[in-house]
Amino acid sequence: MDTFLSHYHESAVTSLGLFWMAFWAFGLGYLISSMIQVFVTQERMKQSMGESGPKSVALGTFFGFISSSCSFAALATTRALFTKGAGLIPALAFLLASTNLVVELGIIIAAFLSWQFVVGEYVGGIMLILLMWLVVKLTLPKTLEDRARDHAQEQTGKGGDGDVPNWKTLIRSKEGWRKVSSRYIMEWAMVWKDVTIGFTVAGIIAAFVPRTFFQTLFVGSGSADPGFWNILLQTLVGPLAAFFTFIGSMGNIPLAAVLFSNGVSFAGIIAFIFSDLVVFPVLRIQAQYYGWAMALYILGVFLTVLIAAALLMHYGFAVLDMLPDSSSAKNVTEREFFKVDYTLFLNVGFLVMSVGFLGWNRQQSNGHEKEEASLGDKALFGLAMTAFLWLGGGLLTGLVI
Repeated sequence: MDTFLSHYHESAVTSLGLFWMAFWAFGLGYLISSMIQVFVTQERMKQSMGESGPKSVALGTFFGFISSSCSFAALATTRALFTKGAGLIPALAFLLASTNLVVELGIIIAAFLSWQFVVGEYVGGIMLILLMWLVVKLTLPKTLEDRARDHAQEQTGKGGDGDVPNWKTLIRSKEGWRKVSSRYIMEWAMVWKDVTIGFTVAGIIAAFVPRTFFQTLFVGSGSADPGFWNILLQTLVGPLAAFFTFIGSMGNIPLAAVLFSNGVSFAGIIAFIFSDLVVFPVLRIQAQYYGWAMALYILGVFLTVLIAAALLMHYGFAVLDMLPDSSSAKNVTEREFFKVDYTLFLNVGFLVMSVGFLGWNRQQSNGHEKEEASLGDKALFGLAMTAFLWLGGGLLTGLVI
């Protein structure tokens, strides 16, 4: 019983710790998304990223590089870009860059894994974008893109900008920032249930699931010289493992370290890290944004390119004799999450901003009717409430043990 309580407490602390690491990135991503939706006109977005040429893709990649590393927040920003008129390829380039090429993600990878994974993340991230560009260029039906954009514009309630004031005027006005606060709260309202469930499940897996499970799941893990078919199988299993352990691109890294310490190949780990955009919570959000047809198309494209990129990175590193040693991995449950560092100050800043936006938004929405929740949303709400109870109980067990 004491062992269970110890694991229970550890799982709750790990879930909350991982969310603590990523909260400021959520806030930053949603703030950027909200500002784009309010301040950037559709005409300007079409001019800069409306086509799928090298300049637009480069801009999408650059904007992603300087944006959030949180998958949920990146999804919202990508939707904002696409709705405003950006082409699908530049928008997806932004999405891939914002979850693979950002600086803070490289810092976390270096802390939990090794420098080879940092190089693999950045070089592989660029490879993902180039492969995505090629695959979408060859396979995307034009009608599918048009239908997805119409669906996204209907969801945001903005088919066009009309007589929107100049952004310089709007950004200095109270009304402009009121709209930003409203959009910011809407972004959180759309995904908080998925986020809560995802982080809770991740903590449970980190604390309760034995390492032998991952060794069994990733065929050939621990082998000194795995063959091509073992490497391929581990690369295919990476997205499957990510499906059950998903918490976003930053939160996946500690769990990737668990896999790495159990001998999973470089290709399998890279595929696992890249898989933050091909799991069910993301698929569900993409379907809300663009409709199921486009969501499934994007899922197929991302699965194809991440597997190809992971294999290319693995064998490229093997040729250069740069494959990492698994003894360098650190255990996620042994990490000190809560301490005085940049994360604390960033989280406090975004928490104050979020509470302020929430209060402002509540004042503006008084008397507005709420839409009836769907059966799926009600089920997710129930699971999220169960997750909160689990986390609360886990923290209380710390007093018992």
